[in-house]
This record gives sequence, C-alpha cells and structure tokens, in this order.
Amino acid sequence: MPASALTYTFLGPEGTFTEAALLQVPGAADADRVPCTNVNTALERVREGKADAAMVPIENSVEGGVTATLDAIATGTELRIIREALVPITFVLVARPGVKISDIRRISTHGHAWAQCRLWVDENIPNAEYVPGSSTAAAAVGLLEDDAHYEAAICAPLVAAERPGLNVLAENIGDNPGAVTRFILVSRPGALTERTGADKTTVVVPLPEDRPGALMEILDQFATRGVNLSRIESRPTGQYLGHYFFSIDADGHASDARVADALAGLHRISPATRFLGSYARADAQQTSVAPHTSDAAFASAHAWVRDILGGENVSPRLG
Repeated sequence: MPASALTYTFLGPEGTFTEAALLQVPGAADADRVPCTNVNTALERVREGKADAAMVPIENSVEGGVTATLDAIATGTELRIIREALVPITFVLVARPGVKISDIRRISTHGHAWAQCRLWVDENIPNAEYVPGSSTAAAAVGLLEDDAHYEAAICAPLVAAERPGLNVLAENIGDNPGAVTRFILVSRPGALTERTGADKTTVVVPLPEDRPGALMEILDQFATRGVNLSRIESRPTGQYLGHYFFSIDADGHASDARVADALAGLHRISPATRFLGSYARADAQQTSVAPHTSDAAFASAHAWVRDILGGENVSPRLG
C-alpha cells in the first residue's frame, strides 16, 4: 500500500513536536494525518483499524518517560512499535498581539514543556501561574479563542509560524538547549521489522511477585546474555499498591540469538511479558556485541549441547 493511502494518528493538534516526528516517516507528508487530543485516542484508532499507525512521544531527555504512552501500550490489545524518531526540542513564548511580558499572569503548555522552561519562566515572569494544556500546540491555539483564561503559551516555533494570530515574545526559552524527545510509531501486530544491526527491542515485564531479588532475576536475563538496556522504568499496574511492571528498551533485535534467549528467559519468569517490537534505532548507532554473545557463539554452544544429548561426547561406561 502506498504511503499516501495510509492514515496516521498523532498527538495533536497540528504543529506539535509529534507531528514533526511523524513527518520524518517517508511518505507521511502526503498521507492522511489525524490529530488526536491524547495518546490513548491516537492508539485506540489504530487498535480499532481506523488508522494504520500512530506517532506518540515515549521519552524525553530531560523529563524521562512519557507515562501516558508507557501505560497505554502496556495494556489493552497488543500493539507493535515499528519505528522511532528523535526531535530536538526548542520552545517559544507566544501571546496575542498587544500582550507584553509584563501583562502575563498565566501561562499554558504541556507539563513536559513547562518542566523544561521553568527556570526561564521563574527568572523572567516569576509570578506566572501554570495552566496545564493537553499539548503545546493546543495551548497556543487556545490563546486565539475568545474565552482564553491565560495570557501566554509555550509552544514549538512551528506553531507560532503557522498561526498568524500569535505573537512571539521570546525565543529559545528552554532550560536545556540539547533537549530531545523520542517518539515511536505504533501499529497493529504484523511481520517483524528487519534486523539492521542498529536496533532496539521494547518489552513490558510485570513483576511476578514482590520479593527480594525479583527485579534482579529479570535483569539477569539480559546481563548474562550480554544484552545492554538503554531504558528501564517502573510503572504501577493500578491493581494494588506495590504491583508494578517494567518498561524496558534493550539494544538488539529479537532475531539476535542473545536477545531471543533473553526474551525466552523473561517469559519463563513472567509469562505475562509483552513484546512491543524490534525496530531500527533513530540514531543508527550499531550495537556492540561481545564475541561470546554473538549469534555464532550461541549457535556453537547449542550445537555442543545437542552433541552431548545425542551421546557423541558421552564417555564409555567404566567397569
């Protein structure tokens, strides 16, 4: 199916960093792009077959994991991550024409954006009150409504450029100039993406029971097989206090022998483990593999065991 015939959902409205991530997907610029007010809605449209894939944020270099996404993909009908995208994050402060910084009492934006601009706000508008917004773009667009209950918004430069009714009061107001947000493209389960040698595998592992060493047992499945973890976060399942699952990104592809063996080990420990996909890294960084954890090493080891079980290496009975 040509990309132009596909339908993508994303955390909207138009002009968000999420749409910028989606536009990195080949053909997405010509495809049908449907903005959604929240992550759950974007993913549910995919689950229901109303969209082919959804682009949603999963991790920020400053704030860490995006909990709404981590929770949404860990439950419900299974989905698969097929691609990731990285977007550098910069922010501007916008208001309606005629509004000056000295007039601002309330500022709206997404919680992650607020956290990344808080120092600038404290220094330049110390008495400003934060008004939570569903997204940076939604906060900016809300300023154009007659009943807006805040005077300014923090958003992406793209939003300000596309909305003639917004005036940029300050640029590059982020506290961390190198901030980056990682996004994932999520679809319904299908064929596994091809291995590239620069891949990630994402899984959700429920803690089978709360006891000493339970988490170590999960981590050992990766460590003993030479699989590096680039991200691990705990999230409550919501069932009861103290019941958690772990969202994990591992370096490598499910078709790598060491990763496949680790997945099998996880399933033995926690049968409810959810595989969320293996996909190419956005930074194309090749995975470093020690000789004893290579596919060839695993194949040789399994062949050795098969020989033992086949009796070829069995010593003659003495006496």
